[in-house]
Amino acid sequence: MGVASLQPGEGLLLIPSQSIHTHFMRFPIDVLYLDASWRIAAIEEGMPPWRLGRYYRQAHKVLELPAGVVRASGSQVGDLVQVRPPLES
Repeated sequence: MGVASLQPGEGLLLIPSQSIHTHFMRFPIDVLYLDASWRIAAIEEGMPPWRLGRYYRQAHKVLELPAGVVRASGSQVGDLVQVRPPLES
């Protein structure tokens, strides 16, 4: 919320979270629902603004990414995700 878009390589990690919404967003996003061991439990591609995401009981955290990242990366349920902290400028 409050940004015009997510740039390539950017994302928003929500911990703890088992569901999200895209109210007040201006662009679609790809959503990875991650379990406690950082494995993908569920995927929602191209979630449009003003939607409620599904609730995933097995999810522990949610990673919001620019639309198209899931398809471009070939990410699938069961894949292990690694997240790097932002680089200091």
